[in-house]
Amino acid sequence: MVRANGAVSLRELARVVQTSEVTVRRDVRALEAEGLLDRRHGGAVLPGGFTRESGFPQKSHLATAEKTAIADLAANFVEEGEAIVVGAGTTTQELARRLARVPGLTVVTNSLLVAQALAHANRVEVVMTGGTLRGSNYALVGSGAEQSLQGLRVSRAFLSGSGLTAERGLSTSNMLSASVDRALVQAAAEVVVLADHSKLGTDTMFQTVPTDVITRLVTDEPPAHDDRAATELQALADQGVQISVAGGPGGSVTGGEGVPARQQRRDVPLPGPRRQVPGAGSGLRTTAVVSDNSGTERARVADLRRR
Repeated sequence: MVRANGAVSLRELARVVQTSEVTVRRDVRALEAEGLLDRRHGGAVLPGGFTRESGFPQKSHLATAEKTAIADLAANFVEEGEAIVVGAGTTTQELARRLARVPGLTVVTNSLLVAQALAHANRVEVVMTGGTLRGSNYALVGSGAEQSLQGLRVSRAFLSGSGLTAERGLSTSNMLSASVDRALVQAAAEVVVLADHSKLGTDTMFQTVPTDVITRLVTDEPPAHDDRAATELQALADQGVQISVAGGPGGSVTGGEGVPARQQRRDVPLPGPRRQVPGAGSGLRTTAVVSDNSGTERARVADLRRR
């Protein structure tokens, strides 16, 4: 099934082989140990490490609940009347669906899926890049896309990717996609990365955003047994990335298409200045915001790491 589809969920596997998800999860671990597949949250994909990238049909069925929660939370960071860029990906597509009700918003994107999600939003202006269509993720790439972004200045960039580590930052498996993502970053004063916990600690071939340029990570609560994700969260926080976790105590996120209330977000604020994003205007700088509860939130991240 994995060879035929590129990716498959544990739920679907359990249904087809008529057994429990617990049994399927154990078997998937055994197959991963033999190098026959790679585990992902809620499913499995073909092994590929640095080079293989799943297409949109496969990605759209992985970690759907987590992507929804992340998108709900990320919508909090978009203000009325802002100009932002939104990169390609299934998580950013979920975010776009929640931005349709933000009045006066201008969204620049290279993603057909993001543009489609906002096509009928009367109060949102959508600006698309040029470029060559990459069918696997419905994104415009190449020199045409990069040239159309030259001279652009917006407040924030919302990006996803294939992997995120504290050492290399955000990365992806495709060179053309990585190049366009870097151009999107150059246009923004702040960079917000949307990544579910299964991508934490995963390193892929092409770096798109170095860690010291990432302003904020919006992610979901790692499972108690996921030491890798918790450790990576701590390492990212230590390097000054602000962490916002969807779900968990004080950070529960409800569904729906609207932008959720701002008090629903739960941040891990960290001290120290953030580096200015290369190419950003002189008056636009990204800074870490320190709040009175920083000790509590640091303890929360430390607790995630211990678990």
